[in-house]
Amino acid sequence: MTFGDRLTIVRKKKKLSQADVGKKIGISGDAYGRYERNEVRPTIEMAVKISKALEISLDYLTGTTDLELDNKMINRVQAVSKLPEKEKECVYIFLDSFIDRMKLQGLL
Repeated sequence: MTFGDRLTIVRKKKKLSQADVGKKIGISGDAYGRYERNEVRPTIEMAVKISKALEISLDYLTGTTDLELDNKMINRVQAVSKLPEKEKECVYIFLDSFIDRMKLQGLL
């Protein structure tokens, strides 16, 4: 999947028009549409603006990961990373247990 494909998917999930995203990043909707159609590649600075406007990680948009990390998830991960080691371990134990339970129930 290309950068443009990922932009289109995320924008549509968020129910935004190309003009809406363009306005958020300071360009026209037509100019933004060229990114979605892979006619033009954004600069790094523009890619960062787009990721912030769409509230999605730049890693997802660039294809580094297929995990759609939105701002809520990123903020949670950052909050956990700031915890003392003992408390981080508690969070990991809870998450591991929860994930194992979901797997047993066939939900993952």
